[in-house]
Amino acid sequence: MKKVLLKVLRWAVLILGVLVTANAVFMTFVSNRTLGVYLTYALGLIFLAVGIFYKFVCLKLPKVILWIFIGGLIFVFGFVSFLYAYGMTDNVSYKEDAVIVLGAGIHGENVSLTLKNRLDKAVEYHGKNPDALIVVSGGQGYQEDISEALAMERYLVGAGVEPSVIIKEDRSTSTAENFKFSKNILDKRFDREYKCVYITNDFHILRAGFVSRQQGFSKMSHIHSGAPFYTVLPNGMREVLAVMKYLVFG
Repeated sequence: MKKVLLKVLRWAVLILGVLVTANAVFMTFVSNRTLGVYLTYALGLIFLAVGIFYKFVCLKLPKVILWIFIGGLIFVFGFVSFLYAYGMTDNVSYKEDAVIVLGAGIHGENVSLTLKNRLDKAVEYHGKNPDALIVVSGGQGYQEDISEALAMERYLVGAGVEPSVIIKEDRSTSTAENFKFSKNILDKRFDREYKCVYITNDFHILRAGFVSRQQGFSKMSHIHSGAPFYTVLPNGMREVLAVMKYLVFG
């Protein structure tokens, strides 16, 4: 019975390794190369190695290492699940004075599907509150031919958003800079206290909220957008590390 159980477990780990590695390979071709993609490769290869060398893992590897590995997996997948669950809760009133759309990767000059989902939420918001300013925030990064802000502006205008309400913030290279530079712009636009809402993907909502408060936004709500299913693992693992880094180093 034990041998059968080990055999089933071995094949389950091998299949999981193949699926995770395939996910990483697919992401390599459809997205920019990010830490999340490399983490997915690493996880897939670890599963494959465990499946191939399962006898060594089960019989020779110190049990404490095995339990640390299993505990780490439970922690990471639990944390990822929490980030996505938390991120699905919106608290927008549609009475905000400004919307900040946080940038994400673009391919050349075209918005990625992840960023498109954020922008579609901005278009939806604009339909309910057309007077709110929309700050598109994102500089030009690796593998990008123009700034994310410019690509975002083009998408919104093409979707029917009035150009007069769009403001480009095209210098930022991080979430902290997204909020910092956007606040600098909005502080100059408003001579009174104003309310903002930020738009980002569900997995990013928690950390973005932390960072927005750190950058001086006191009245900030949020709207989440979804992300393609094949990005869940890469984005989730990268975000776990980002949240932990923020909690430790600020």
